[in-house]
Amino acid sequence: MEILILGGTGAMGVPLVKLLSAKDDMNVYVTTRSKKESMGNITYIQGNAKEVDFFNSLMDRNYDVIIDFMVYSTDELKNRLEVLLSKTRQYFFFSSSRCYADSKEPIKEDSPRLVDVCEDPEYLALDEYGMAKGREENLLRSTGKKNWTIIRPYITYNSYRIQLGVYEKENWLKRILEGRTIVFPKDIADKKTSLTYGPDVAGAILDLIGNEKAYGEAFHITTAESHTWREILEFYCQKIEEKTGKKPKVKYVENSKELQKVWNHWQIKYDRLYNREFDNSKIESVRGHYVYKDTFSGLEECLEEFLEKPKWIPGMNVGYEAYCDRVTGERTSLKEIPGKKAKLVYLKRRYL
Repeated sequence: MEILILGGTGAMGVPLVKLLSAKDDMNVYVTTRSKKESMGNITYIQGNAKEVDFFNSLMDRNYDVIIDFMVYSTDELKNRLEVLLSKTRQYFFFSSSRCYADSKEPIKEDSPRLVDVCEDPEYLALDEYGMAKGREENLLRSTGKKNWTIIRPYITYNSYRIQLGVYEKENWLKRILEGRTIVFPKDIADKKTSLTYGPDVAGAILDLIGNEKAYGEAFHITTAESHTWREILEFYCQKIEEKTGKKPKVKYVENSKELQKVWNHWQIKYDRLYNREFDNSKIESVRGHYVYKDTFSGLEECLEEFLEKPKWIPGMNVGYEAYCDRVTGERTSLKEIPGKKAKLVYLKRRYL
């Protein structure tokens, strides 16, 4: 079996490639923007799959399966969807469970999506992630073909992606380890969420490869376990204190209104302010029952692994840092802020 993975170096792609590397009957080609050494049945192809010329070179041949982790605008997907479907027997499109609207019941695959029910004209005018994913799913369905499978992961974690509310580890964990206070809104803290271990998502994808019951269908791959963000944050703090001997500093604020001015307003409004609990009965009817990794044991394992060898993604959200410092009365050293423009943004938002 010939498999092409577009952008397979993230929280889901890395464990999936590892699983596929054990399959002698599969030849796997993985695109990556950085140089990586091929090994066994895994061949890395250096290039950016969003670039037209590189993409066209990949489409010079046919594949049994194409697994597409790339993030597209709706127009970008529209321009290449016909080619993708024509070059494979099964195309995996990665949507997101952020496409779902608010739900009082555990979410099923046929639960309303934002694209189906949202009446906010400002949001409808955008191609923001949660809305775009719903529109892109509709594009697939409108093709009249069935050689596709839609995957809707939610928050997927591993040792280098450890999330808290809307924050990545570079936003919350770095501040904590540097002795500064993180600010967390109560309206997000008290919402339920589901965090799924990356290798569990990869295992589910593997079970859907070549599975005819998955053709023309959508599946969310998420644990059915759920906890409030407050429980997740308190667990993180407990484990960090155990490992470092230092008590993390957290300041809760009443709501996320000020945070929305320096963060993705839509991600907060149309996702993190919703309770996210999932019903897995559909995918279990196709792959059988599966026991997902316990959330807290998985987070502890990944947190410990990261703390042993910390590695940060470069960059800084200076607006967010200024927001936290303004609320807490703290200061981030200008030496830590890269570039004159970013320093000016920080100073303006911190003091004005």
